[in-house]
Amino acid sequence: MLTLTDHWLDQAIHIPSPNAGERPVPQDISLIVVHNISLPPGEFGGPHIDDLFTNRLKAEAHPYFASIVSLQVSAHFLIRRDGAVRQYVACDRRAWHAGRSVWRERANCNDFSIGIELEGTDDTPYTNAQYDRLAALVVTLRKAYPGIGADAIVGHSDIAPGRKTDPGPAFDWQRLQRMLAAEEGRES
Repeated sequence: MLTLTDHWLDQAIHIPSPNAGERPVPQDISLIVVHNISLPPGEFGGPHIDDLFTNRLKAEAHPYFASIVSLQVSAHFLIRRDGAVRQYVACDRRAWHAGRSVWRERANCNDFSIGIELEGTDDTPYTNAQYDRLAALVVTLRKAYPGIGADAIVGHSDIAPGRKTDPGPAFDWQRLQRMLAAEEGRES
């Protein structure tokens, strides 16, 4: 069972990011956005995601990094391939993960969403450990923030179509829904 204390997941490694701000309406947390990330692209493990989200990425560490080193981005959570969770931004704060985005005619999804990155790519199957941890995290977040409805879990591609493709075709949305139903059944 996962727990939150002061908007931080107790079971996560906490790596605070400067790339965050206040939410315009602090109590409006009503969406979860699922992303994927790998740095360098297609490679897993290593410190580079942490470095990107904390503005410590070194352009010379990989040729790809020169194109992203100036970005100021973050997410609330990262779920590694082994299911380990890192948290960069407290859930009551606005992480910079969605960019230009719209959900149900509401723009600026960062204002009211929680961003969860899965270490992966659009076309690489996600691991059992990632699905397990994601389902448990979603259940925990829904309990803590009741504004997140059962239909309020989307991919980055859903809120930024044409601009973003993640979590991609490798992500099994039906599997996640089955797991959430099972998790929530155990909780009640």
